[in-house]
Amino acid sequence: MLCDECGKNEAKVHVTHILNGKKSENHLCEECAKKNQTILNSNFSMENLFSAMLNNALNTTPYLPAKGCDMCGMTYEEFKQTGKFGCSHCIDTFKPRLMPVVKNIQGHELHRGKIPRRAGGIYKVQKDIEKLKEELKSAIEQEEYETAAKLRDKIRSMESNMKKGDE
Repeated sequence: MLCDECGKNEAKVHVTHILNGKKSENHLCEECAKKNQTILNSNFSMENLFSAMLNNALNTTPYLPAKGCDMCGMTYEEFKQTGKFGCSHCIDTFKPRLMPVVKNIQGHELHRGKIPRRAGGIYKVQKDIEKLKEELKSAIEQEEYETAAKLRDKIRSMESNMKKGDE
């Protein structure tokens, strides 16, 4: 693809602008991109992105008192402007307002995070064992003893395999 500006060189910089729902694209070579720094300069930051998402959140989010965080005094409006919390207690203060936004972004409220590759296998097995233990507890409460015995054996087997891997 050739540069939209000069039409001579290969376009290596691709800039997409979305303004009022209308998308425009610029494909520029390195030379023209350097000349048109205004196209490339933007005030993008993660704080601005998060702040914009909060501003666009549904108006059905719960009401928060104007007093803000009990520890640092930051209000939700201040948080929306900066996209940063004032202290570690702000998340608890603003949680009723944040969780619908988080759920809308990632599809669920629980943060799962990324698992490092070298620890991924062990971590997954540990999580599977925890889940099986919950199922075991439920099976015992519901007096499904055959199911409980199978789950118990499976847990023991997985724990045994995990110990063998450590040695």
